[in-house]
Amino acid sequence: MVSKDLDFEELLKKYDYNFQKGDLVKGIVCGFDSQGVMVDIGAKTIAVVPTREAVDKDENIEEKFEKGKEYEFLIIKEEDEDGKFLLSKKKVDFAYAWKELEKAKAADETILGTIVSVVKGGVLVEISGVRGFVPSSQLRAKETDLEVGSKIELKILTLDNQQNNFILSNKKVYDDSAVEARKNVFSQIEPGQIVKGDVVRITDFGAFIDLGGIDGLLPLSQLSWRWIDHPTDILKVGDKIDVEVIAVDHDKQRVSLSLKNLEPDPWLEAEKQIKEGDKVEGTITRIKHFGAFVEVFSGVEALLPHSELEELQNETKKIFNVGDKIQTYILKFNPNDKRIALTVKEPKEEAPSDNE
Repeated sequence: MVSKDLDFEELLKKYDYNFQKGDLVKGIVCGFDSQGVMVDIGAKTIAVVPTREAVDKDENIEEKFEKGKEYEFLIIKEEDEDGKFLLSKKKVDFAYAWKELEKAKAADETILGTIVSVVKGGVLVEISGVRGFVPSSQLRAKETDLEVGSKIELKILTLDNQQNNFILSNKKVYDDSAVEARKNVFSQIEPGQIVKGDVVRITDFGAFIDLGGIDGLLPLSQLSWRWIDHPTDILKVGDKIDVEVIAVDHDKQRVSLSLKNLEPDPWLEAEKQIKEGDKVEGTITRIKHFGAFVEVFSGVEALLPHSELEELQNETKKIFNVGDKIQTYILKFNPNDKRIALTVKEPKEEAPSDNE
C-alpha cells in the first residue's frame, strides 16, 4: 500500500507544472497532424502548435520542424478541458527577431532586407521574418526600379513593438556612409567647374545629380536654353552627364548645377542676327493667358501678347496651337535682359524730322 502511494506521488511530481499563457517553454516535436505540430512540453497531454502559428503560407511544416528535436515555444492558450495547450513558434521567432532589430537600431547598423512587395508610397521588406515599410521618400531609387525578391541595404528609423510599426530607410544608408565622401567633395568643388555625375532622381522642378558623394540640384531652368516642360524630356535616371557647378552653399551643403551653360548662349548669336523691326517666322512653344511664347531663333523665345495673338487669329480665321509656325515682327529686343517682344503688325518707319 505504501508503495502505491509513493508511485502516485512520483506521478504527481512528474506533472507538477504551472504553465501559463505567455510563458516560454521548451518542447520536443513528436509528430504532425491536420492541426499542426504535436509537441511534448512535459504536460499531461501533448501540446499543439497550429499550422498558422508554425509556418508561413509558403513554408512546408515538415521541412521547418524536425521530429525529435527540441524547440522553444510560446504558450498562447492555457490547457483546455483535455489538458491540451496551444503553442506558437512564429511568435517566438518574431520576438527574437525584434530584439535583434532593436540592437541594430541602437547601434545604427546597416541591415539587409528582401523586397516582398512594391506598394503605393514605398516598398515592403522582410528582415528575419519581420516585415517593415520603406517610404518612397526614404528610397534612393524609384519604386518602379526595384524588383520583388531583390536585396536592399537599410537602416531602421522607427521600431514600435506595441503598434508593430517598423519603418526603414534606404537613403539613410547612403547619407551616413557618404558623410566623409561629401566632406571631400565639398572641399574640392567650386563654381565654374565642369564635373561628371549620374542622374539619380528626377522631380517636376529638376533633377538630382550624384557627384560622387553629394547630390547636386540641376533645376528645370538650367536644363536647356530651349523651353523644357519636364526634366524627363531630355533626362532619365541612370544617365551620366557633364554639368557646370554654378553655386556652392557650404553651410547648407547644397550644390546648384547647370547643363545649358555647357552650350553656347543662343542670345549672343541672336543679337548678331536679329534687330527690331525684322519680320521673323517662329514656332509657338507655350500659350499662356497673357500671350504666346514663340521660338524665333534656336533656343531664343519671344513673347507675343494675347491681344496680338487674338488679332492674328481673327485675321487668319485660324486658332494657333503649340507647335504651329507663326509670322511676326520684332517689336522690342533687349538682349541684356534676354527679352523680345513681338507684334503681328509691321512696324512703321519713323518719319524724318524737319531738322534733318
